[in-house]
Amino acid sequence: MKLFAVWLVAMCAASAFAQAPPAAQQSAAPVRTHMWWRDQAPGAGRPYTVNSKKLPLISVKGNKFVDPDGKTVLFRGLSMSDPDKLQMQGHWNKEHFAQAKAMGTTLLRIPVHPVAWRERGGAEYVKLLDQAVEWATDLGMYVIIDWHSIGNPTTGVFQDPMYDTTREETYGFWRAMSRRYSGHNTVAFFELFNEPAAFGRASWDDWKKMVEDQIAVIRDNNRQAIPLVAGFDWAYDLTPLHMNPIAAEGIGYTTHPYAHKRTQPWEPKWEEDFGFAASNYPIIATEFGGFASPSAAPASGLYSNPAYGPAIIKYLESRGISWTVWCFDPEWGPTLISNWDYKLNASGEFVKAAMHGDIK
Repeated sequence: MKLFAVWLVAMCAASAFAQAPPAAQQSAAPVRTHMWWRDQAPGAGRPYTVNSKKLPLISVKGNKFVDPDGKTVLFRGLSMSDPDKLQMQGHWNKEHFAQAKAMGTTLLRIPVHPVAWRERGGAEYVKLLDQAVEWATDLGMYVIIDWHSIGNPTTGVFQDPMYDTTREETYGFWRAMSRRYSGHNTVAFFELFNEPAAFGRASWDDWKKMVEDQIAVIRDNNRQAIPLVAGFDWAYDLTPLHMNPIAAEGIGYTTHPYAHKRTQPWEPKWEEDFGFAASNYPIIATEFGGFASPSAAPASGLYSNPAYGPAIIKYLESRGISWTVWCFDPEWGPTLISNWDYKLNASGEFVKAAMHGDIK
């Protein structure tokens, strides 16, 4: 009886083993099509080289931007709206660039918002930037690529969701841009961060280190594009340069001297806050605007003093500071055009005159 019981147990075990599915069937992987090991970062392929040497190379010499002959170049230009916005609204085309050129633009600032970069995807966004570089080159305009965030990247607090980013994303963006446009003369400038703002604690030393790290990332791949560094107070204040400038050669600085930053008389305060730096470094006022008609009566508000436009243009050019005005879009204020027929408003008319040197 005992032998029969042992035999019965053995037979049951053998039967169960025979009926069990193979181990491979028990742990079958789900069906997947994404071959992640073939992924590349945006811009990781070959650099964009179409007409890369058509425009003369711009470089830094002392406190000036210069051409290959050493001649000083003072840029007059404007900022467009985000290519992602323009493409989604049906206005991303060469005609848009031609209209900017007709204003007298020599330098076109292209803002890339972190949210647009993520939602479109870097590889697809780079296709828009390639088109921008092609059109700008054909029309004889240089380009600033601007990482358009507002906030405090050292604390991770930003003004609005469209500006949210991280250090890692920011470094990755500049790695992609520096690779893609390495050796392309049209892409003369990389504006590292649009407007640093002290949401929470802000340290110039922390910001300086982050900027220097970004410059190192860029120069691993691209030695000729000129990094542009913003100061604090929404890119207005460059006073830390007195004691602790960025430890990198061949760079420029930015300022955003909107009228409301200081009360009149503006000129002594502009000199104190950012103009002094033009004695030692090249500077571009990459964002400002909101120019009332010269015949308008003074009024309250950020963009309504008719004295501001002539004053800021005269001051910038007296200090050899290049400039790009915000914004060549009828929706993002202060605007330069009233509609998509490219009708210039009062600011636009003023800027067009300023680009042609007609401000008295």
